[in-house]
Amino acid sequence: MADNNIEKTPVALLGLGAMGAALARAWLAAGHPVTVWNRTPARAAALAAEGARVAGSAAEAVAAHTLVVACLLDDASVDEVLTGADLTDRDLVNLTTSTPAQARARAEWARERGAHYLDGGIMAVPPMIGVPEAGSYVFYSGSRELFERHRETLAVPAGTTYVGHDAGFAALHDVALLSAMYGMFAGITHAFALIRKEDIDPASLAPLLADWLVAMAPGIHQTADQLRHGDYTKGVVSRLAMQVAGTPTFLSTAQQQGVSPELLSPYFALMRRRLAEAGGEEGLTGLVDLLVH
Repeated sequence: MADNNIEKTPVALLGLGAMGAALARAWLAAGHPVTVWNRTPARAAALAAEGARVAGSAAEAVAAHTLVVACLLDDASVDEVLTGADLTDRDLVNLTTSTPAQARARAEWARERGAHYLDGGIMAVPPMIGVPEAGSYVFYSGSRELFERHRETLAVPAGTTYVGHDAGFAALHDVALLSAMYGMFAGITHAFALIRKEDIDPASLAPLLADWLVAMAPGIHQTADQLRHGDYTKGVVSRLAMQVAGTPTFLSTAQQQGVSPELLSPYFALMRRRLAEAGGEEGLTGLVDLLVH
């Protein structure tokens, strides 16, 4: 239960999609005064019943409180929604998904309008918001002073991780982690495709697959250590030459199972290219450099 004897920072929230609504409910549950605005007013009705004040316009919401949080569809929506709003001396926290370049440009845009700016990348889905045990958190970058000023309030819906003064770093961390996630999903997709036509219960493969991926996760730290020190042979137990020699087995198995190799082939091609350029004593870390222009 919220302690109503302690004055809580008011929040103006722009955007009531699934994520925005979850953020609003978390702050309301913690006793924060919340003023909300959404392009489709009907979405605000339920939150009004839960204690939120509904603003008639985005400009009205911005005028209501110093701390303004935007959780909109995309970067272009931020322009559309905040046109006409007076951002002077406002603390603008932008949780709208964007690219690093967009975040940096938005920080300058906010500065020109007299606002203090903090960019955020949410590492969660809406049901995780306001549930501490779910492990959700938000990357923040930009003004450190602004982050510290509102750290306690920002930590109500999800954990907070500050990643630097560069406003683009939150978006960069967000996309980096999600890119790794999709790479993992690609491997999982291929694995299930291999057994799809066989008398193998996918539910029996699932725990084996999950445990194997967990066991391989420490390789992330080895990659980081090798990149930091520049020695791509340090601690290698599976040489690149050996791994490349084994790739025909994966491709032949896919062919025999009637499975397209399109999720694996690009990575195998990078492995062969690195082997040709750098030799086979290192592991897979050198592939990082092949991707960087």
